[in-house]
Amino acid sequence: MTDMAFDALSELEDDALLVLYANGDPSAARLLTARLGPKVFGHAFRLLGDGAEAEDIAQEAMLRLWRIAPDWRQGEAKVRTWLYRVTANLCTDRLRRARGGHRGLDEAAEPLDDTPGPAERMQQKARMDALQQALDTLPDRQRQAVVLRHIEGLGNPEIAEVMEISTEAVESLTARGKRALAAALAGRREELGYVED
Repeated sequence: MTDMAFDALSELEDDALLVLYANGDPSAARLLTARLGPKVFGHAFRLLGDGAEAEDIAQEAMLRLWRIAPDWRQGEAKVRTWLYRVTANLCTDRLRRARGGHRGLDEAAEPLDDTPGPAERMQQKARMDALQQALDTLPDRQRQAVVLRHIEGLGNPEIAEVMEISTEAVESLTARGKRALAAALAGRREELGYVED
C-alpha cells in the first residue's frame, strides 16, 4: 500500500474502515486494529488488572468485530462504543468464571445489594487515579481550592477561611483549576469509560 493510500484511509471514520474491511480491504483492518487495539486492551486491563488476561480479551473483542463486519450497519452505532461494550461483557464473564460462578445472565440471581462489582470498582479506581494525576499537575493553591470545593464539599466562604484569601480569590482559583482539570482529562473520556452512543 502506498503512503498516499494509507493517508487517505487514516482519514476515514472507524465504521467506514469496518465496511471497507468487510468488502475485502485488509489494509482497513490493519489500520482499525492499530487504532482500536490499544484502546480495547487498555479498557480490558483497567477492568481486569492483568495484562495477559487483558490481551486475551482484546484479541477476542477484535475477532468478534471482524466477524460482525459483513453485517455492520454504518451510522447505527459507533464501532468504539460497540467494542467497549463487548470488552466489558467479556471481562465480566472472565471475572465471573474466575470466581467459579459461570452461568448465563438469565440464570444469575439478582444481586442482594447495590455494592459495585469488581469491574465497576476497577473503573472507579482508574477514574480516581486519573483524577489524582490531573490534580497533581495543578499549581498548589488551585489544587487546594479544587479539592476543598469539589472533593471535600466546602463552600467558598469556608475555603476562603481555610486558605486565608477572599471569596473572589477562591472562585477564581476553583474556576481555573476546573478548566485545567477538564483540559487534562478531556482526551481520556473513552479510556475512562465515559463513552456516548
